[in-house]
Amino acid sequence: MINVIIVDDEPLAQDVLETYIEKIPDLNLVKKCSNALEANEALRSNDIDLMFLDIQMPQLTGIDFLRSLANPPVVIFTTAYSNYAVDGFELNALDYLLKPISLERFLKAANKAVEQIELKRKGAQASAAPVASPAEKEADFMFVKADKKLVRVYYHDVVYIEGLKDYVIIRQTDSRVVTLQTMKSLEEKLPSHIFRRIHRSYIVNISKIDAVMGNMVEVQEKGQAKHLPVGKNYRDDLLELINQNRL
Repeated sequence: MINVIIVDDEPLAQDVLETYIEKIPDLNLVKKCSNALEANEALRSNDIDLMFLDIQMPQLTGIDFLRSLANPPVVIFTTAYSNYAVDGFELNALDYLLKPISLERFLKAANKAVEQIELKRKGAQASAAPVASPAEKEADFMFVKADKKLVRVYYHDVVYIEGLKDYVIIRQTDSRVVTLQTMKSLEEKLPSHIFRRIHRSYIVNISKIDAVMGNMVEVQEKGQAKHLPVGKNYRDDLLELINQNRL
């Protein structure tokens, strides 16, 4: 769970954020604070991962409060004034939400925070863990049940995966494997740094994408160009990968 506090002097704004937070299972609201002093005590008494921080508050502004923290949690600013955006990002705030905050915009910021916090936790675990021996390193293949046997499938051979009701078709460079399971169950087994869901019916090997055209990606299947659709719910994630030069 990701522990959260809200820091805002407006009760209505607190209630809106609390309602939104309750919609995300990964988030656990620890405390609602009306000012920086209450927030400071909450940070001292709890292990807080994420803080929704208002800027215009009595006694001490959100910006000045953040500047005073030696080791702040991930911060998302919430304010009715857009002119503080530069200050917010100079302080490494993750996002900047303008009131009134829509659920859609909140979810986008919260998902970004969840991803960053989980990556930070994995990094800390990796640095604390002993170096793995060659036998302990992550495998580059998986086994799937097909034709009444377990078939080894190497990740680098997979171009894309297509869902068809209760079956999935694993399209490889020069062959295919059909297995009885759902896209969701298979997606959970695949390494996310190699594969990405781009549509409710398609998962693609990121390294096999040759081009992106509108709401389509191009891959090579048996020496010919194959165009796969990109669902609107997955498009932002794909574009973020492109912007990060990870394709």
